[in-house]
Amino acid sequence: MPTTRERDKLLHRVRRIRGQLNAVEEALNADKETASIVHTMSACRGAMDGLMLELLEDHIRANIVDPERRPTSQQAQATQDLIDVLRSYLK
Repeated sequence: MPTTRERDKLLHRVRRIRGQLNAVEEALNADKETASIVHTMSACRGAMDGLMLELLEDHIRANIVDPERRPTSQQAQATQDLIDVLRSYLK
């Protein structure tokens, strides 16, 4: 469960994504140039991927690697490797 500060940050990101999606809808309604719409959609996708990464990273660190039990250096490295792979994939 994210902290209140983290939750507020995530909700702010969701609101920005909603604004970007509204811009896509408006562009489609206004028959804007396809390239412009695709560009806006790409920004939406990037924002969604960033949100997904943040949620997954928090989940991994809080629930998969038990923060109460100090992970071994091997576990800590494996955790970081997984997060790096996700970051690379969602980039």
